[in-house]
Amino acid sequence: MSPGRDLPPSRRGVMIPLLMSKARGDGIPETMERAEQSLRRRSWFEAERLALKALAMARAADDFDAMARILLPLQEARRQRLEQAFEHKKVRILRDPIVEPFEVTPGLYLVEPPLVGIEARRLRLLALEREVPVAVVCREPLTKVNTCPVVAIGTVTIRVRIDPPKRPTAPSAEWMAGALEQLGDAVIAGLDPQQDLLRRIDYLLACLEVHPDHEKLHQVLHDSCREAARRGLRTPAPSTPGGFVDEESADEES
Repeated sequence: MSPGRDLPPSRRGVMIPLLMSKARGDGIPETMERAEQSLRRRSWFEAERLALKALAMARAADDFDAMARILLPLQEARRQRLEQAFEHKKVRILRDPIVEPFEVTPGLYLVEPPLVGIEARRLRLLALEREVPVAVVCREPLTKVNTCPVVAIGTVTIRVRIDPPKRPTAPSAEWMAGALEQLGDAVIAGLDPQQDLLRRIDYLLACLEVHPDHEKLHQVLHDSCREAARRGLRTPAPSTPGGFVDEESADEES
């Protein structure tokens, strides 16, 4: 583990809902056909929604080969959406809570104290709902050694300490892009090579839900799904209360 980095995300407890395990994968081809049509129309948000729907169906059906195929158009839709956001070079700094009516405009947003990660997540999801291309980074207070923690939160928390922007009141688009890249890189660097493959897949799915703007995360998940398909793996019946898998407690029991 490199100095200044939090514990690798893959070592933390991960709560993965298994309620969708009853779903069927019958509609995957039709959903992906619609997603590909959306890509051809350059309807990136619609393509992303449809690909995510197909991905959930494929995971519920343990169809890891389909998951791998779905991840490629999902990655492309998100890449195009992010490129649209970065066409707007000026970074908007957000320090006040998001209250309605709140106008989400295309571009780059840096969420900083006193706001926290939940506000950045709210902004990102609001932009997706309204089909507005944005890139959102949340930073926390500088550390004593003058590093800048950036964080993405959801069912998992990803945090990495990076160099602060050279101009704190006017961060560059390049700094924003680097922050997004380093968040995803932290996930990959923290993966445990000995981790159960299905747990890794579910963990990567959770990380992509929290931080969808990292191409290599999609590629690592794609490769993991290919390997699961090759092995013919199936998800075991849930054994913990409430239909959740807690990675940390499961590791303690094994």
